[in-house]
Order: sequence, then C-alpha cells, then structure tokens
Amino acid sequence: MSPIELNKRQEDILQIVKENGPITGEHIAERLNLTRATLRPDLAILTMAGFLDARPRVGYFYSGKKASVTLIDSIHNLKVKDFHSGPVVVPETMTVYDAICFMFSEDVGTLFVVDKNEFLTGVLSRKDLLRTSIGTQDLNKIPVHIIMTRMPNISYCERSDSLIVAANKLIEREVDSLPVVEPQEGGLTIVGRLTKTTITRAFLSLAQNV
Repeated sequence: MSPIELNKRQEDILQIVKENGPITGEHIAERLNLTRATLRPDLAILTMAGFLDARPRVGYFYSGKKASVTLIDSIHNLKVKDFHSGPVVVPETMTVYDAICFMFSEDVGTLFVVDKNEFLTGVLSRKDLLRTSIGTQDLNKIPVHIIMTRMPNISYCERSDSLIVAANKLIEREVDSLPVVEPQEGGLTIVGRLTKTTITRAFLSLAQNV
C-alpha cells in the first residue's frame, strides 16, 4: 500500500504546528486565512494519521511521525465525529407542504423527524415527498409522520463510528444520508448528519496526491 503524500495545505499546517505548537485550530486557521470549518477535515486526517496530536484546551502539536502511514490505516481511523455536519430536523406535526418548502430552502435531500421530546422518530426523503405530492391530496393537511420512514427501519450512526462503517450503512440501505445520534434515556437525540457527499470529500481529501 502506498504511503500518504500530504497535499500543500496539510504540509503548511504541519509546518505551522512544528514552529508554533501547541497551537489551537483557530490560530492555525487564522495563519492560513481560512475558517476553522474548512481546516477540520485536514486536521482530522493529520491527527488520525499520527502526524499531529491534540489535547483539549491546549491545541495541536507535532508528533514526529514520518509519512510512512499507509492509506488503509488512515481510512480506518477516520471518525464520523470529525466530518459530520449539522442536522436538518423537522417536527412530526409539520405538513408535507411545509416539509417540501423546508427541504428546498435548506438544500438537502433528507429531513430527520423528531417528536415533542426531540427524539428521532422518522426520516423523510425526496422520494417520500414526491410520492405523496402526486395526486389530488391537500398537502397542507397531511402531517409528515403519516408518510415518513419510522423507527426501527432507520439506519443511523454515532459520532464514535468510523466513516467506513457509516459508508457501508449508506450503501446497504441505499440512502443519501444518515442521522448522527446520541443514545439517551427514552430515545435517540440527533446531533448531526452524514451524507454521501461528506464521506466522498473526506476520502478525497485523504487520498489527494497519494
């Protein structure tokens, strides 16, 4: 398996940390004139691959590891928590019409449905909404809980899961995104979403120039 060759931005990050570590992600971003969110995949890859180490409330520091880490090792170390985005959530009582408008305004392909306790109860896809909109039904009178896919027929992942595990779930269930959840007494709280696009970007960032 070929060793990783870091891209230009990752090399710049390593140099900054070598010269200034320990240093926070925010300060690294400032030096590169980028946002912290933009650097998050690169920092996650460098940390998981062993080039950097990180300590809470301290920052990143150079670990001294050489660029002989194999790609397969790095891929298996990528975690959902380092790449997921914010959840897009709607209540069970929202109408299908409002859900369609909300989906397009948020520019997403999936909506996660929660009950009054903010626990995950269902998932709405574009196909669900399109199927319901065909016909003469009044979409303003149909709540989304009537047409959504319900628990336990929902695939989800947790923040500690690897991206490989999450990617397998996306492929097996043939869905575009997974809710990222935290188990709570009484149900699952949604803390994020993981999409095929997110996983693709993570793997491309890792594989760039390899």
